[in-house]
Amino acid sequence: MKIRSITYFCNPKYPLDEKVLQRAGQFLTEAKSAYEGAGYEVQTTRLATTPFPELLGQEHVGQLPIFASQMDTIAQGLKIGYVSLGPAIPELPQSYEVIPEAVFVSKIIFFGGVMADRTRGINVSAARACADIIVKCASIEPNGFANLQFAALTNVGAGTPFFPAAYHNTDEPAFAIATESADLAVQVFESAQSVEEARSNLIREIEIHGKRLTNVSKSLKCKFGGIDFSLAPFPSEAQSLGTAFERLGIQKIGLHGSLLAAAILTEAIDRAEFLHTGFSGLMMPVLEDATLAKRAAEGTLTIKDILLYSAVCGTGLDTIPLPGDTAAEQITPLLLDLCALALRLDKPLTARLMPIPGKKTGEETNFDFAFFAPSRVMDLDSEGLTNSLSGTETFHLRSRKQ
Repeated sequence: MKIRSITYFCNPKYPLDEKVLQRAGQFLTEAKSAYEGAGYEVQTTRLATTPFPELLGQEHVGQLPIFASQMDTIAQGLKIGYVSLGPAIPELPQSYEVIPEAVFVSKIIFFGGVMADRTRGINVSAARACADIIVKCASIEPNGFANLQFAALTNVGAGTPFFPAAYHNTDEPAFAIATESADLAVQVFESAQSVEEARSNLIREIEIHGKRLTNVSKSLKCKFGGIDFSLAPFPSEAQSLGTAFERLGIQKIGLHGSLLAAAILTEAIDRAEFLHTGFSGLMMPVLEDATLAKRAAEGTLTIKDILLYSAVCGTGLDTIPLPGDTAAEQITPLLLDLCALALRLDKPLTARLMPIPGKKTGEETNFDFAFFAPSRVMDLDSEGLTNSLSGTETFHLRSRKQ
């Protein structure tokens, strides 16, 4: 198991208060050293701020590209790996429009876009705006890589340490841990003889690391927001969530039985005792997981499958390779499906979709990036909405818990 990220949350003000950022850089250096001293590899240190529309306000939101460029320069100077400036919000429609240009000026600044939550309901216009961002960002780089920096959000609260969903909502700084821990499930499932044994072993391993991570936090002078123990993968079979499914007993992830496996895994995380934050579920990024990428390339694992598993697992749709000519009108229905799941089930979900310029369904994806596995462009079975669903209204869906 590794630490994917130590994420520091703060309000850097506008104009930027560089003292706030300097304190962030100093803290992250100290925290990285502390966790490495406890035996953990720390892959990245990150900074997440108050949502940029709130920082900049309506008067200055058009300055986002300049603001992002400033944050890029300062972050690199402080050796902070990545920065999330939070999501665009429906109350300020222009905040969605300026994101592609801001993504263009920096490769380390991340953004989200709110589509729905318990208070706002489902904002169809915001979902369409997020689809537009995805299409525009796809052309920034020849391989569509810029969409790694944007996610459409539904029902996602503050304090999530995984990017691009991360944002802050107070003036008091805090930090949280995001793990890369799919390998724990692979290891404990390999020798388990029953579901109960597999689940108990996984819970035990999560709690051991949860306790160790929390003990280190007590030595650091900052509020600890908790651990997002989503079983995030790395693109090798030994560190693959897809491999964990198959060690549990699924012949190939994507076949029937996979939903059950997803539920067993997620429930084990729920049962484990540690300070939960963020998604704390399964992270199923197709391009970041060797086995998921392989099954997607074979056609065994589809977008509809992953959407189905989102009903019982963690983050939603992540690093999904789509045809390069995918239109915003085709993406919008998929985003609205995700909104419906999130609100009816009262859970956070995101979508990070990656149309690949010049590629068609079934063609190979070719990324020169250590965190991506080879796969193929996935089929998006979607067309534009019509009739009542083709409008721009906002409406509410009650959760089944109400």
